[in-house]
Amino acid sequence: MKKVLAKGTGALLLALMAGAAPAQTIAITGGTVALGDGSEPIQGGTVLMRNGRIVAAGRGVAVPAGAQVVDATGRWVTPGIFAGFSRVGLAEVDAVGGSNDVTAADSPFSAAIDVAPAVNPRAAAISISRANGVTRALVAPSTGKSIFAGQGAIIDLGADMEPITRARAFQFVEFGETGADEAGGSRAATFVLFRNALREARQLSRLSPGIASGGGGREPRASDQRDFALEEVPRPNQQMPGGDANRGSDVLLTRFDAAALVPVLTGRQPLLVHVDRASDILQVLGLRREFPNLKLVLVGATEGWTVADRIREAGVPVIANALANLPSSFERLAATQSNYGRMQAAGVRIAMGTINEDDTRMVQVTRQNAGNLVALTRVPGATGLSWGEALASITSRPAEVMGMGGEIGSLRAGRRADVVVWDGDPLDTRSTAQIVIIDGVNQPLDTRQTKLRDRYRNPQEGQMPKAYDR
Repeated sequence: MKKVLAKGTGALLLALMAGAAPAQTIAITGGTVALGDGSEPIQGGTVLMRNGRIVAAGRGVAVPAGAQVVDATGRWVTPGIFAGFSRVGLAEVDAVGGSNDVTAADSPFSAAIDVAPAVNPRAAAISISRANGVTRALVAPSTGKSIFAGQGAIIDLGADMEPITRARAFQFVEFGETGADEAGGSRAATFVLFRNALREARQLSRLSPGIASGGGGREPRASDQRDFALEEVPRPNQQMPGGDANRGSDVLLTRFDAAALVPVLTGRQPLLVHVDRASDILQVLGLRREFPNLKLVLVGATEGWTVADRIREAGVPVIANALANLPSSFERLAATQSNYGRMQAAGVRIAMGTINEDDTRMVQVTRQNAGNLVALTRVPGATGLSWGEALASITSRPAEVMGMGGEIGSLRAGRRADVVVWDGDPLDTRSTAQIVIIDGVNQPLDTRQTKLRDRYRNPQEGQMPKAYDR
């Protein structure tokens, strides 16, 4: 039975809260629809979804009989925001070790660390980000005592206990000033350490072909990359693949760390490299002369605009902060608010992240940063983004950089149904999310803060239980 809902925030929320299932056909009609692919908004558009996937989006989309219809007239409809770089879900209070899984400074492992088991879907920052329209996030570990931080994940921010979209989605490594500190004090040591690590991975892959092939030719599951050979269980009395008995006596990596770098060496796993200085960027690009299969992604790239032509020619994508415009260190002397826009104008594939900008809690500021890049187009001498490209920088572009553009990040047909209905322009900080849908499932928008607000807005003596007794 077709159910047409009246306009109004309450009606919109009631619409999808009243028992809509992922398998149900839902049409959001009449809104200003932005596909998230760089195109400009479409007035009076329709978004049709079924079975947790987008069926169609745009103007003139036919609504089938029996679909649940949500009238979004006067509102905006976009794909969910994809936080292109974050550590959301890995920490509650930075200074409290028991709640902080961002780094493992005392661990004997580095590259082998997989953040997926540490992601807490009930972290306060998850619900806050979700209420602000963030539906997916790239989650990276931080380095401990090695330049290799470990393997990051792509997650969804749904209100359930299964947050992982893709585990072991990439390896994260620090170069530049931070990498130099971790490597012993100089950039030269960083590059030697990196080359040695990949050579050890190469040696291990030759000793154990099963690791190099990803587990005897098995294809990893599309939604979860934990099906690597690293997790193979040996038969009784069989030596572990690539066991230390088969390796040289001068190796620096544990067997698990070396095995974790084999997918990087072979190009099966992207390598996200945090680097800011222009000369460091060029040195990182040059690593492919020795390791041609590296699937590099530059993270940060504060001085990237000065070598944008070289980045473009190398075909290496970038995840950058939007407004890293201060020379806060010697590796960022050429920082400018136009860095992002200039790289994109030069043809660099680029997406937005919040690198080291309170990235455990404040990923929702990406839409404000995207809006600021639109505003830059009005500043003489500055280079910003069109509105459509600014939205894409926080939706489809991060997905494309991570090789998931056909799965998430836009309202194109076939993508997962991550949809947000806003009460105004989503790049305007005054706008709020009215409906957030992840994989076709409507999500709650309450947070710890809103619950406390509602609980104590009009307290009456004797009626409220003491919170610390519960």
